[in-house]
Amino acid sequence: MEVKINREIRNYTESMFFGLSMRQFVFAIVGVGAAVGMYFVLRPFFGTETLSWMCMLCAAPFMAMGFITYNGMTAEQFAWVWIKSKFIEPQKVKFECDTLYSGVSQKSKKKEEKSV
Repeated sequence: MEVKINREIRNYTESMFFGLSMRQFVFAIVGVGAAVGMYFVLRPFFGTETLSWMCMLCAAPFMAMGFITYNGMTAEQFAWVWIKSKFIEPQKVKFECDTLYSGVSQKSKKKEEKSV
């Protein structure tokens, strides 16, 4: 009998349905629902091939949200951090060099301005 153990225990996810975690399964169901809904809404307007591509493109973001993590954050956490950093708490970043050369050059510029 062999038991597989992850090298990094923090990366462990429990499989609930069909080898997927609960989060992945829920987002897969949401993606399938979006694709089916888009199929019935757009069926009178497009052909089968075009409609199938549109359904896949509609379902892809929902399914990706269940599987993709970025810097250890889920898709919702990443979206919230991005919105916060861009819109809620924007910061102006001012570059100031603090090297010896920059200090000397700024002093010499000030002396030139005073002498002119």
